[in-house]
Amino acid sequence: MSGSYDDSVGVEVSSDSFWEVGNYKRTVKRIDDGHRLCNDLMNCIHERARIEKVYAQQLTEWAKRWKQLVEKGPQYGTVERAWCAFMSEAEKVSELHLEVKGSLMNEDFEKIKNWQKEAFHKQMMGGFKETKEAEDGFRKAQKPWAKKLKEVEVAKKAYHAACKEEKLAISRETNSKADPALNPEQLKKLQDKVERSKQDVLKTKEKYEKSLKELDNATPQYMENMEQVFEQCQQFEEKRLRFFREVLLEVQKHLDLSNVASYKNIYRELEQNIKSADAVEDLRWFRANQGPGMSMNWPQFEEWSADLNRTLSRREKKAASDGVTLTGINQTGDQVSQPNKHSSSLSVQSNTVQSVQSSYNPFEDEEDTGSTVSEKEDNKIKNVSSYEKNQSYPTDWSDEESNNPFSSTDANGDTNPFDEDTSPAMEVRVRALYDYKGQEQDELSFKAGDELTKMVNEDEQGWCKGRLDNGQVGLYPANYVEPIQ
Repeated sequence: MSGSYDDSVGVEVSSDSFWEVGNYKRTVKRIDDGHRLCNDLMNCIHERARIEKVYAQQLTEWAKRWKQLVEKGPQYGTVERAWCAFMSEAEKVSELHLEVKGSLMNEDFEKIKNWQKEAFHKQMMGGFKETKEAEDGFRKAQKPWAKKLKEVEVAKKAYHAACKEEKLAISRETNSKADPALNPEQLKKLQDKVERSKQDVLKTKEKYEKSLKELDNATPQYMENMEQVFEQCQQFEEKRLRFFREVLLEVQKHLDLSNVASYKNIYRELEQNIKSADAVEDLRWFRANQGPGMSMNWPQFEEWSADLNRTLSRREKKAASDGVTLTGINQTGDQVSQPNKHSSSLSVQSNTVQSVQSSYNPFEDEEDTGSTVSEKEDNKIKNVSSYEKNQSYPTDWSDEESNNPFSSTDANGDTNPFDEDTSPAMEVRVRALYDYKGQEQDELSFKAGDELTKMVNEDEQGWCKGRLDNGQVGLYPANYVEPIQ
């Protein structure tokens, strides 16, 4: 390895030792590394805080979505409350993780940022004041010793050159004695050359030894000065190391929720809610509100009435099936326990039957298409269960399939609103006049200007059946399209 000192001629560096000229730079570089490590630690904490925030948001969205799913699903009673307790747990844990995110950014991140600003001072020309002070301190401590080292190197080279010249002169003299062609005068010159070279060797050796002795004498002071500057750098680095240890301990406290009393209370409350689930109580409630415990207006003899026996037209039947209200059911005493969950007045809406269709699997992984949980929330809530706990049922019973608006095909979501059309119209290409987004699973969505194929003509409710170019078949408002000329 070789190195150079700025105030001296190039000096051969014989080892990787700290004491070699210029090898103090590794110690100085540690100061710059300390500033960069502060940035690294801040980035590390910032990324963890971002993860905590995203996790908290995902917990909140999950809790909101599944709370609606459970409330609309068929589960009831104390087990439903136990299930919903998981969503409450998620909301509370989400709040705690938001607090963790706030602590990491507002306390730990800011503490490192402020300490870095106080410990490292930037210069106008670049670099840090602390780096320059350490560099200047080492240079000042090394300069006298490096100067003497340069003198030693020069003396050593001169001595070695003299030795080489002496050896060459002796060799020439020896060879000349064997050469009869040389006269005595030439031989004497060679002998004088040998004498001068020997004297030069003695002089350069003496000078070399003297400069080496001076270097040895200057070494203790050199070591003392270098040690002093090095200890100053050590003290500066010690402050950074201790500060990092202190910050990491605070980060650990902020991340460790096991010692947070409110965190323990969340799971203590969750356990209590689960243990409070009582199958006997739920079955008794269901018997009173949905089973034999319900009151009934048993059939009694009734006089003939023209209004009761009037035959309804097809249009009136269709309108009546859109909303059938049962008014002859009285509440029992056990119904008071959950007044908001099941009403004694049951209403059947036309879209309720369509919502029975379900192809959604709540345990299937979501595809990463860039959409958020909240964007998919409405569709998942709509399709989670084969029926909803507030779903109403018809009061009129008939063994005639044609008179039952809720036949098995309807319940399975296979109802065809165009069953009365015995001969469908020929397919016609149409163009969308406006944007339309399907509200139900059996409805199409398209943009203004899109083209599609009309398969069935408009029904009494103003809907047509069509097919998009991608093969999807469904319903759409008839007045949203026009035939393509």
